[in-house]
Amino acid sequence: MKKLLIFLMAIVAVTVTSPAFAAKRSIMELPLFERAVLIIKHFETLHKPRHWPYVGYGHQVQPGEPYRRGVQLTERQADALLRKDLRKFCAMYSKYGKDSVLLGALAYNCGPGVVNKSSVLKKLKSGNRNIFKSYTSHCRYKGKFHRGLYTRRCMEIAALFIP
Repeated sequence: MKKLLIFLMAIVAVTVTSPAFAAKRSIMELPLFERAVLIIKHFETLHKPRHWPYVGYGHQVQPGEPYRRGVQLTERQADALLRKDLRKFCAMYSKYGKDSVLLGALAYNCGPGVVNKSSVLKKLKSGNRNIFKSYTSHCRYKGKFHRGLYTRRCMEIAALFIP
């Protein structure tokens, strides 16, 4: 019993001091953009060739882009593409200052057309900061409530929204 207890204590000590644990513990210490990247990576995961026309971390292939059906992007390529897309969406909403990353993350998942028509954007334009209910209403897939999307929206608003 004593050996088992020592073994468990050793595992806890190694886990707590590992870089992975430190990263999970300090997500709120990261810049907003890096938080958004981590959240998107967590929920999108790296797409496989069977997910075509989506590649990387949920990038929808557009006409004229160099991506081919049946080819999976590497982790490095997918990360670069995610960051490029997210920067583009954040730039679209840069006039909203600290809210640009939150709106960019929503646009990355739903598309800028949905965000531009959303009550979230209307509330932020008018100065209303009470957007939780509006933001978490973007959690439907094929018309039905999706628990995973609700969890994602809650995580995004908790990590990316500055009241």
